[in-house]
Amino acid sequence: MRLKRSDAVTSDPVESPPEKLRIPRKLPILPLRDLVVYPFIIVPLSISRDMSINAVDRALSGRRMVLLLSQKDAAVDDPAPADLYPVGTVAVIMRLLKLPDDRVRVLVQGVARAEVTAFNEGLPYLSAQIRRAGEPSGRRGGLEQQALIRSVKKSLETASDLGKSISSEVMVIANNLEDPGRLADLAASNLDLEVKDAQDILQIMDPVERLTRVNTFLSRELQLLTMQQEINSVAREEMDRSQREFFLRQQMKAIQVELGEGNELAEEVVEIREKARKADLPEPVQKELENQIRKLERMHPEGGETAMVRSYLDWLVEIPWTRTTEDNLDLGEALRILDEDHFSLEPIKERILEYLAVRKLNPGTRGPILCFVGPPGVGKTSLGRSIARAMGRRFVRLSLGGVRDEAEIRGHRRTYIGAMPGRIAQALHQAGTCNPVLLLDEIDKIGADHRGDPSAALLEVLDPEQNQAFRDHYLSLPLDLSRVMFLATANLIEPVPPAFRDRLEVIWLSGYTVGEKQEIATRHLVPRQMQENGLTPRKIAFSDAALRKIINGYTREAGLRGLEREVGAVCRKVARRVAEGQKGCMRVGEAAVEKLLGLPKISSTQAPRKDRVGVAVGLAWTAAGGEILDVEASAMPGRGNLILTGQLGDVMKESGRAAQTYARSRSADLGLEDSDFSRRDVHIHVPEGAIPKDGPSAGITMAVALISALTGRPVRHDIAMSGEITLRGDVLAVGGIKEKVLAAKRAGLRRVMLPVSTRRQLEELPEEAREGVEFIFVTSVEEVLEVALRAPGRGRRASAGGGTIGRQMRAARRARAAPGS
Repeated sequence: MRLKRSDAVTSDPVESPPEKLRIPRKLPILPLRDLVVYPFIIVPLSISRDMSINAVDRALSGRRMVLLLSQKDAAVDDPAPADLYPVGTVAVIMRLLKLPDDRVRVLVQGVARAEVTAFNEGLPYLSAQIRRAGEPSGRRGGLEQQALIRSVKKSLETASDLGKSISSEVMVIANNLEDPGRLADLAASNLDLEVKDAQDILQIMDPVERLTRVNTFLSRELQLLTMQQEINSVAREEMDRSQREFFLRQQMKAIQVELGEGNELAEEVVEIREKARKADLPEPVQKELENQIRKLERMHPEGGETAMVRSYLDWLVEIPWTRTTEDNLDLGEALRILDEDHFSLEPIKERILEYLAVRKLNPGTRGPILCFVGPPGVGKTSLGRSIARAMGRRFVRLSLGGVRDEAEIRGHRRTYIGAMPGRIAQALHQAGTCNPVLLLDEIDKIGADHRGDPSAALLEVLDPEQNQAFRDHYLSLPLDLSRVMFLATANLIEPVPPAFRDRLEVIWLSGYTVGEKQEIATRHLVPRQMQENGLTPRKIAFSDAALRKIINGYTREAGLRGLEREVGAVCRKVARRVAEGQKGCMRVGEAAVEKLLGLPKISSTQAPRKDRVGVAVGLAWTAAGGEILDVEASAMPGRGNLILTGQLGDVMKESGRAAQTYARSRSADLGLEDSDFSRRDVHIHVPEGAIPKDGPSAGITMAVALISALTGRPVRHDIAMSGEITLRGDVLAVGGIKEKVLAAKRAGLRRVMLPVSTRRQLEELPEEAREGVEFIFVTSVEEVLEVALRAPGRGRRASAGGGTIGRQMRAARRARAAPGS
């Protein structure tokens, strides 16, 4: 029971004009599947459902008219009124033919649009009360309408030229139509539209709007036809080219046979066997090599698969399966090389020498995988290069930043065109030995998507229990990675997945002090830049004051890249003067730096110069080193709200709320009333609002600023502080101590307040970082307030009690604990 639409769709008026035909208010319904019929369109239909045949019989006994309604879902075999669209086309049955299989074929022509007002029930067919839908009257014949009509006609012609199946009769009728509504219906009936789109066009009563919608679908159809023609043209050209190449190859083959040539494949096989003999391949690799060579010998030299086999054989003989270099285990020589390449970094050098000592005593040991973590420019990658030089091994750097495809690590399967081994196998090929120092750079920037997780693939690479038989998808053979010394670098350890991190021994590289930077510049950066810019010590000389000026005034970083760029800029300007004929040696002093580089680019952040209420100085860690952080708090009449601004992260906002909760829980000890919290708002702001800030280390700073604003006690301006707080008032440890201490010194602060649990970290700082700084260690917020807040001045709060706030809090607690209180 289906209705089918023939390929031919024509438009030809019936004997009486459709607009003058009388349409009954009640008509039988003919449901249509996958088809929408428009007025004035002639369509053949094949009918097999009983209810549809009954509807046709009823129409033939009357005025031969039926209402054609499209089904919302073509899969429904026995549609109910809810399964039909409410707007359809009244059609006249022009011809009828009964077939032997009880099917009926009819030829119908659309007459007019009609809308169902009610369905009739209790009949062996669908029937409905209808209302004829007339087109709205409006302005006709405007320039826009004429342009639209011409555009649709032109598009129909173009579609026909591009291969669209549109009969010549339809094109003649379309060219003679000037009515926008009829042209829209004719064009829509010849487009391959979805039922929903075709129904939308049928339901648009305004002819110009309907023609505009049809023009949009026509434009899309033209794009598809143009693309299809381009694809067919490319395919045809490719086929012609392939046939021509095949013919030429056959001619070439015949010529080579006549000349006695054409043995390149056999010569290539001999060359591969010779390479394999010299490479001393393991037995499984040798066996696979012979299988592939026999396969290659049976192939056509110009076959597509031949190139893939040749490439695979090249990789098999060029991978260093057993080739190694001898380790240099002279600890004294290794220390000399490390000292020559890097200044300071004593703990790291000691750890490397320990590794070499163990290798010397037990050559078969599986050492740890060292991971250097620190800010950019502190020498992580160059440290790996120095380790390779100290051990006498080849060095290969594998950059993993932005890698998202697991096949980058494990390789592609040979079934793909352009398949290659993974980057681990390629690194061994690049090194030429199976025991290089392989540096996995930027492991914290490895991505993951639908193609897999590269960090998960690296788990097998870095696991000493598994990597002696690592399988690359391209090679499909066990590759021994147990002799490779793996190193890794990262700027941050947090993004590294836990399972990956568990295989690493993390070594932290913090930023350099000013003195360390000056010494590194003198030993390494200045000589390198002089050589790169063609200068000699007779042409330029840097003073220590000049280097300190560049470090403090033109760079702000934990590493050395910016410093080397500025030194290079000075060398280039001096090189220009030398090239212009200047004689003698250019001595670069503190004054010359500003002349050569301009005004200082970095303005050092200075601490407040006087005590102020509600302003405390905190310490923050950044990827470029440490910074001081002013935290401002202000109390004002309100409803007890806490306002946090300055582009703070979630953790920092939680620190502000914890500080407020602590202050409210200790309000009696602080000499505050409940109304000080319920009737006052507190606004905490961290300046430089364009810079995102986050972390728990500003907890005690926010607490001091908030309590200072509420009590009116000024905060000491000469103290910088860092520490996390709890609701009970405990002060917890934080990180980045070295960078924070250097930031305090740079800002002129000589007193630094830290959690007592960081005392051991300070012992590891160089003497230069600790010199001239008084460290105050605290365990609770009460101790912080004891040191940071001064006695209140004159004013409303002066009567709250003089002396330190710590003494006041202790006195309040004793008063509450006294009998009878």
